Amino acid sequence: MFDLDSATQLALILFIGVAVLLALGAPIAVSLGLASALAMMAGLGFDNGVQTSAQRMFTGTSSFTLVAIPFFILAGVIMNNGGISRRLVDAAKVLTGRLPGTLAHTNVMANMLFGSISGSAVASAAAVGGTMGPMQAKEGYSREFSAATNIASAPSGLLIPPSNTLIVFSLVSGGTSIAALFVAGYVPGILWGVACMAVVAVYARRNKIKADPRVSFRFGLKVVLDAVPSLLLIVIVIGGIIGGVFTATEGSAVAVVYSLILAFVYKAVKISHLPGILLESTRITAVVLVLIGVSSIMSWVMSYAGIPDLIAGSLLGLSDNMIIIFIVMNLILLAVGTFMDPTPAVLIFTPIFLPIAMGFGMDPVHFGIMMVFNLCIGTITPPVGPVLFVGARIANLRIESVIRGLLPFFAVLVALLMFVTFVPELSLWLPRLAGLMP
Repeated sequence: MFDLDSATQLALILFIGVAVLLALGAPIAVSLGLASALAMMAGLGFDNGVQTSAQRMFTGTSSFTLVAIPFFILAGVIMNNGGISRRLVDAAKVLTGRLPGTLAHTNVMANMLFGSISGSAVASAAAVGGTMGPMQAKEGYSREFSAATNIASAPSGLLIPPSNTLIVFSLVSGGTSIAALFVAGYVPGILWGVACMAVVAVYARRNKIKADPRVSFRFGLKVVLDAVPSLLLIVIVIGGIIGGVFTATEGSAVAVVYSLILAFVYKAVKISHLPGILLESTRITAVVLVLIGVSSIMSWVMSYAGIPDLIAGSLLGLSDNMIIIFIVMNLILLAVGTFMDPTPAVLIFTPIFLPIAMGFGMDPVHFGIMMVFNLCIGTITPPVGPVLFVGARIANLRIESVIRGLLPFFAVLVALLMFVTFVPELSLWLPRLAGLMP
């Protein structure tokens, strides 16, 4: 065991090391891994520190549950290259065609649909934004507002299943039901989209943007039916998991097979395209798994040095009021989300905050949805927000010019976060209805 001075030394090496490496421009995986390994070597000695770091990386990534992540990533890459985004955009436009500000509403709904199928907010912002941006510009929408709408609505797909972030939470929380987490994400994810559409409605009214001309029933039906095969993926995968036909990991393999068949049917993917698709998905998977591995080292060091107990004690020392504790917890996660991706944040902070939340009677499923919702806001927040940077780049705009348009979205999403936090039934009603939890 370490005495107080040794624990403090490890904490300083860990956190100062991460801060310095990030400031120097090192990738977050390198920053977390190198600082954690240095702290471990300081505490255990060089040889034991190196061996234990390697063991923790292997243990952190050696999980049957995690096999679902590369399969869902591969399915998302296939869909992103398989002509699906355009069909979903067309279907979303038909469904929102009578709302003022039709194209902006279409952007939101298309992000919800594509994000839920691909499981990637960045891919959704790129695919849908690249399609919708030029269309909105022709209709007289502000480029800054169009980009802000695309950026703000893209993370809804991280909540609407299948969600790789929820799979990671299931693993690190000690086996929380993936099926329950998936189903619990539907209502908050849909509410995220509705909140964005409320902001769009206000913008459309203020700028007197009218609805698009009505399309014929026959044409609208054809467009929607054309998108049905893509949407059936959600029904097949999530329905199979909920019905006990297969596990989440097996469902991810089903998603790959189905999306590949669909891409061939649409004639958007050829055999010659597969090496490139596999290479792209491998790169994305490698980044995710390396983050999981190095975060496992960091979590071990923090636990060994007693840092989670110190943070928990400090947090509980502020107040014994549940409302205040949850608000402070959310503020910390919002701050963390501005510079850390959701995956490492979930891996690092779940062991710290989940026991506290459960001590106040919060269900792990509810906590998982609250945490992921919170960190999704971080993906659109500077300085690191990946969706913010991708969305701005797709729109050919500077980050500073987009942030002003994002402010109304931030306001409604943070307000919605408070509802998700303090109204448990928003997350738990649907899993209970499905019989996935008591």
